[in-house]
Amino acid sequence: MKTNYAAVVVCAVVYWLLGALWFGFLFTKPWMALEHISEEQARSMGPTVAPYVISFILNLLIAYVLSQLCLWRSATTAARGAALGILLWIGFVGPITYTTYMYEMRPWQLFAINNFYPLVGLALMGAMLGAWTKKAA
Repeated sequence: MKTNYAAVVVCAVVYWLLGALWFGFLFTKPWMALEHISEEQARSMGPTVAPYVISFILNLLIAYVLSQLCLWRSATTAARGAALGILLWIGFVGPITYTTYMYEMRPWQLFAINNFYPLVGLALMGAMLGAWTKKAA
């Protein structure tokens, strides 16, 4: 099987939009409170394009690597792709970032907000890549 580049791009867009929904609507207020950022401070930062462009490029990288892992592991269904994404989070993202939060004595609620986003994102992208893998010829 070959890499499905359309699926990679769609996954990157979906992950990027999930981040906007996650931090821009679902968890805005608790995240700002836990980070000790006031609404005035957030507004004063002003709009800048660079973080959005860079995060999208990084999302492309994440989606591409996950697509390669789906191919290598023959994760050719949504369930297998999602399971692979979750396994990656459980084995790498969660433990690495939790260790940092623990030593920095940051609240577990902040860990949950910041790191359940990639958990959901990896599961969602894995499901999409797994389901879409067979269409790449």
